[in-house]
Amino acid sequence: MAEQGDAAGADVLRALARVLEERKVADPGRSYVAGLYDKGLDAILKKVGEEATETVIAAKGGDREQIVYETADLWFHTLVMLAACNLGPDDVLDELARRFGLSGLDEKAARKG
Repeated sequence: MAEQGDAAGADVLRALARVLEERKVADPGRSYVAGLYDKGLDAILKKVGEEATETVIAAKGGDREQIVYETADLWFHTLVMLAACNLGPDDVLDELARRFGLSGLDEKAARKG
């Protein structure tokens, strides 16, 4: 059952990534995401930072619904950032798969070398 959920989650990320790619050429006056792209990477990064802060505040507050809501905003804007950098969810999923089963301490030590 978990594998079906994993596949569905990845499918949602991929579908969203396709829409975000389409928004790169959309009218900034008619699309929030196109407007972000039009403002440039610095504006996108500022939005990711704002959403990260809101996620931390929600987690600190402990309201599960708010944590999920803010995390969804953070993930969304992170996907916008990835697309702006010509990356997508599969790039991140591949990296997570590479790390899966590794000790976090071992993985971190390997990055230093």
